[in-house]
Amino acid sequence: QVHLVESGGGLVQAGGSLMLSCAASGSIFNSDIMGWYRQAPGKQRELVARVSTSSSTDYADSVKGRFTISRDNAKNTVYLQMNSLKSEDTGVYFCYLNGRTWNGGPWTNYWGQGTPVTVSS
Repeated sequence: QVHLVESGGGLVQAGGSLMLSCAASGSIFNSDIMGWYRQAPGKQRELVARVSTSSSTDYADSVKGRFTISRDNAKNTVYLQMNSLKSEDTGVYFCYLNGRTWNGGPWTNYWGQGTPVTVSS
């Protein structure tokens, strides 16, 4: 099994910063993409940012220039530095890891439980 645990969410004023962390553990043979999605109340889950093992990144247009994603491959940990936060960034942030648990096994997306972020205006 693979477990992902997020931390770092909370309440922050608009314009402030937060850093989210997500550590993956368990029987990870290979990992590929790690990233973050978020879900605002009443809305669908959306991609925020993702990073490959070679540190190639991809961001949603709404967070470009404000958020930075990074990862530590040795620790199977992904980070999301969020600056200049806006009220529309409010939501539950979920991390994920695309990986497999044995050589030749299926690539699967594993998810964390989510950490809430609330930005007050």
